[in-house]
Amino acid sequence: MSKIVATLIAGLFATSAFAAQSTATSPATTTAPAATADAKADKDVAKANAKEAKAAAKADAKVEKKQAEANSDVAVAKADAAKTKAKAHKKATKAKADANADKAVEHADKKADAAAAH
Repeated sequence: MSKIVATLIAGLFATSAFAAQSTATSPATTTAPAATADAKADKDVAKANAKEAKAAAKADAKVEKKQAEANSDVAVAKADAAKTKAKAHKKATKAKADANADKAVEHADKKADAAAAH
């Protein structure tokens, strides 16, 4: 957005400098064709500035859209990563619980074997 404002301001200064230069260098007796040519040139400059501003705005909109899409993709990737981490944590917790249960069963079996041997 600031680029658009800067472009518009630069265009304003350029047209004012052009207008000041053309009035200072032109003779006191201007003819109608010269005045219309200056008016047409000013009009063409204004159109060019408007087109440039429009193109700059369009380019900025494209950039913002791409950034929004990239941010969305990052958010999706982060959500997927969080889901994967949660799944891995759940599997690890289950594996630890199973290992502890197996260890308890083995310990109980050893105790039972020891008690049966006596």
